[in-house]
Formats: sequence, structure tokens, C-alpha cells
Amino acid sequence: MCGIVGIAGDFSRDECLSIVERMNGSIVHRGPDDDGVWAEDGFGFGMRRLSIIDLAGGKQPIWDEAAGRGIVFNGEVYNYKSLRKDLVANGASGWTTESDTEVVLKSLIDKGEGGIHSWNGMFAVATWDRRNKSLLLVRDRMGVKPLYYYWDGKTLIFASEIKAILASGLVERRINKQSLWDYLTFRYVPSPHSIWQGIRKLPPGHLLRFKPGGEPQEEKYWESDVLNEIDLHRPESEVDEEFARLFLDAVDLRLVASDVPVGVFLSGGLDSSAIAAAAVELGHKNFHTFSVGFEEGGYYSELGYAEQVAKHVGAQYHEVVLNQKKFLELLPEVVYATDEPLADLSAISILALSRLARQDVKVVLSGEGSDEILAGYDFDRAEKEWNRVRLLQRFPQTALKVGAAFSRLGPGGFQRRAEKVANLPLGSWNKVELPHITNNFDQAEKEKLWRGERLWDSERVVAAQYNAARSKDPLQQMLTVYQKDWLVEDLLMKADKSTMAASLEARTPFLDYRLVEWANRQPNSVKVKRKGINQYETKSVLRRFCSKRLPKTIVDRPKRGFPDPANVWLENGLHPWAHDTLLNSNSKLGSIFDKPSLENVLTEAKQGKEGAANRVWALVVLELWMQTWEVVMFI
Repeated sequence: MCGIVGIAGDFSRDECLSIVERMNGSIVHRGPDDDGVWAEDGFGFGMRRLSIIDLAGGKQPIWDEAAGRGIVFNGEVYNYKSLRKDLVANGASGWTTESDTEVVLKSLIDKGEGGIHSWNGMFAVATWDRRNKSLLLVRDRMGVKPLYYYWDGKTLIFASEIKAILASGLVERRINKQSLWDYLTFRYVPSPHSIWQGIRKLPPGHLLRFKPGGEPQEEKYWESDVLNEIDLHRPESEVDEEFARLFLDAVDLRLVASDVPVGVFLSGGLDSSAIAAAAVELGHKNFHTFSVGFEEGGYYSELGYAEQVAKHVGAQYHEVVLNQKKFLELLPEVVYATDEPLADLSAISILALSRLARQDVKVVLSGEGSDEILAGYDFDRAEKEWNRVRLLQRFPQTALKVGAAFSRLGPGGFQRRAEKVANLPLGSWNKVELPHITNNFDQAEKEKLWRGERLWDSERVVAAQYNAARSKDPLQQMLTVYQKDWLVEDLLMKADKSTMAASLEARTPFLDYRLVEWANRQPNSVKVKRKGINQYETKSVLRRFCSKRLPKTIVDRPKRGFPDPANVWLENGLHPWAHDTLLNSNSKLGSIFDKPSLENVLTEAKQGKEGAANRVWALVVLELWMQTWEVVMFI
């Protein structure tokens, strides 16, 4: 696990070295064990290393002198040992390390860009061919590892974190207004843009080619929409066997591809508990689990469940308990770590958890991605509703039209629903309603807040994603959108930035690309299964896997994620603090936004109005972010 940086442009070797070293110095937390830089006229790159594989060797950049090609690499390729055997059998020689980084480099030399498809892991890769002066950047399929780049027409800068690009001293800190506008709705900045003008995110499953004097060219090398192509009538036992094989192998790869101890983030929920149970089944005994809760207890602490799972699997249990004071102390650190405004407050819990884990391990397994590939959340209620609509839409169109006409005698909501059933195919519902997991500020609220300013409606982002989804099934459409947006820009980014801030590597078995491809081709019933009249079960195949390995109290628990009492605090004690943060004389937002509108949002949060607390926290995070990065300019 590392952080990588680099620059290509009209610079001398010494200038490149100076810039790269400055960038590298800003991300020491990503790799406190080692660093390395290399440069020539026109190009330089470097890395910070957190030693996980080949502790003594593996220093980067790594070069293949015969090919004239070098690499810096962030992440892990878990199947590197089998890939190395294949490469050696094909004649690859001149090995200088035992690392996965060198395997990645030689696979590119041996197979060209086709070698990318053999990698199973999470990665951000930069390779430089000093003979033909060409750069290749690659980001992993699901976007577990971030990779950012800046291009102004002359200079290309890339890095694992935005702060490293800013540390180059070559980028003017101009906020992208549209990105800020979108953040207010989503609580994160949607891809491919970043909060800064000119800095972009290389999308998951993409590579970028660049030669000085030319233009950077992005290309997609992998995509997996949720699009059922599997026989609907296969035996359930066959499906369960396939899932168990893929999931156990995904966990095993992430445990054995390490020369240091590995632990598990354990909430006591289904996803992390499944990982812990799988680890034990695979023979990994006496490992560490790490859990977080809040002083308030009750709904805000799952520590009892987590400890129950740890005892069940025979793991060493560790916990950290947060209170309001510690939460507020960590908030500015999280704002700095995430680089962009990201108002997912569970990042604070993850940072505290990561610091706890770092005392015992360098690597943890985590459950991100399970809900997005296996249909968690409240998709049981949604699928139940969609199935009712499917039944209704089997009736003749004339009958549905008559029913819609009579519905006008009833309540407005019933009327709108009846007309939608009669006139709109189910496959088009999402494209009209644009369901999304977050929606803090709508267009009208943002216009009022921003003193009448009007930018492109943020719904365009979600609309484009639903229009690109190839399936006509609403569940499959939503999972496709969640996998490509919410999962990447919120869940994975907060996990990467919060864990790496503590110099800890997090691995995500549920996002093994083989498991993702398998899940995305399964019928809905594998994920959301009908259990009786009006009863549906989310993540059904995972629950059957866990029912043989975990206590029933864990298998049947509703999902909570990382619950925190931050919204309740705004109603009971934190309101004056939030008010002062947003409206004191030095407030950045107070000079940009309409103060009466800010006052109104704060008042609504104090009164407990639905959604208001989330809006306040989004504004607080934005204010702290603007203070941290001394933001003064807009585009």
C-alpha cells in the first residue's frame, strides 16, 4: 500500500525531482515506511510506501532495465504469486524483488495493456516508458483506490490524493462552482470532476495514456452493469455453492497476500461478520477484530453484537468508544484527510477505528460493497412494491386507464400512483423519479441559499447514470447506479482516506471483481428473495451463507452501518457550536451564502425537521474544508 505522485511537462530533471519530493512529502501518512523518487528532463514520479508485501525488497520506483520501463504502484494485486509463475513460464527474467509491484510491471511488458485484465486487486498504477516517453495510468475496476490528475494543456500532474497535486505549487486553487453545487445535494463531489477546477478523477475501470506534447486520453477497460443473464430456474444449492466458492476465495486472497498481520473491521452486522466467519473457516485463527461505538449506547453502539461474533469465531476483540468531545476533535482531521468536502460523518468512526487497529495490524478486511452488489439497504420493500406493479401492469391497458380515471376521486398521492402504473412502464420509473441515496439540498433550496445563483441541476448526474443503465429492471438499474456513484465517491473514498490517514490498509472482499461480475449476472431472487406473502429478504444468498456459520441473532439483524448520534446532538447541545461555526464573523460560508437561509437551516435542525440536521452537517463540513484549504477563489 502506497501513495503515488508524478509530473510530466516542460521541466528539467532537477525541477521534476523538487516537485515530486514536495508532492511526496504531503502524503507521508500513506506510506511512512519508505519513499522513492525518480526523474529525468520532462518527467518525474515517486511514491510513499506502507510495507505489506516483500518488506525488505519492493522499494519503488521499480525498473525493468531491459524494457526501459518503470513503475510506481498503490494498492495490492492479490493473485501476484500465480501471475509471477505464469510470467516466469513465459520467459520473464531479471527479477529484482518478490513484490506484486514488479509482477504488475512485467505483466504490462509481457502482455501490454491486456495484462491489466489478469490483475485481481485494488490499484492505482503509473508506468513510464523512458524510450518512447509515454505514461500509462491505471485505476482498479471498482475504484477502491483513488487516482487524480491535473491537466492545463501543458503540464500533467497525478497523485493518489488531491493534496499532493496542490503541494506541487503549480495548481491555482480555484473551486469548481458546479462541483460545490453538486456537493450540497449529494454530500460528496460526483465523478469525474473534483472540487478544484482542472483536477479530475480517473474513473474506476479506466486507464489514461499520455505523451508529452499530446493530450491525455482516457479509455475504459472494464465495466460490469447489473444485467441478469443467468437461468432463473437454477437450483438454489448451485447458486449458494458458487457464491461460497467465490466469497471464500476472495477473503482468502486478501488474507494470504500479506507479509504482516491482518485484522477485520467488525460491526457485528452481516457483512463484516461474514468476513470474520470466512477467515476462520479458511484456517486463519486468532486474528484481531476492531469495533467502534458511542457513549450514548443503545442504537448508537453495536459493540455487544461485535463482541458476540468475535467470541463465536475465536478472534481477539478490540473496541473504541467515542463521545461528542472526541467526535468534534476528529472532525477537522477527517476534513483534511478527505481532501474534498465529504459529509459522511461515519468517516470519523472509521478514522478512530483505524487508529485503534494500527496498534496491532497494518491490514484490515472491511465489508464495503456488499449492499451494492447483493441488494442490501431497504431493497426488500422496493422489490415488494415493484412486484405489485408488475402484476398490475399485466392487466389490459384499457383497464388500467379506467382505474387511473377513477383514482381521481381519491387522494392526490393515490391518483399520481395509479396514473403512473397505467401510463409508465416499470422500467422507466427510475428514469423519471431518479432515486438516490442522498438528497440534502434540492435546486430551489440551493438557489435560495446561494443568493439566487443557478447552476446545472444536480439531478443531471443521476439522470445520466440511469439513462446509461442497460437493464430494464428497476432493482438492477439502482444497483448499477449505486455501484458506479455512491459506492465509489462516498463509501470507498471515506474508507481509503480515513484508513490511510492512520497508515492502515483496508481490503474489501465483496469487491473482488469476480464476485461482482457473478452477482451482477444473477436474477433478483438471489439477492432479494420472497419469503412469504409481502415478505422479502435482502442479501438472501449472503444470509444463507451466514446461517451455517454465525448465530441467528447476527444473521437476522437489520443493517445499521456506522450509526452515530451527530444529528441528535444538533438538537441537544451542539446547536450553538454549529451556529457559531457557520455564522461567526470569519465564516467563509457567511460571505458566500445568504445568512437568513443559513439561519433557517440551523433552526430547522434544532427543531428536528426531517433532513435538516444532514444539511447542517454538510454545511459545517464545507465550512471547515474551506478554512482548512484557505479557499478564496471560484471559477
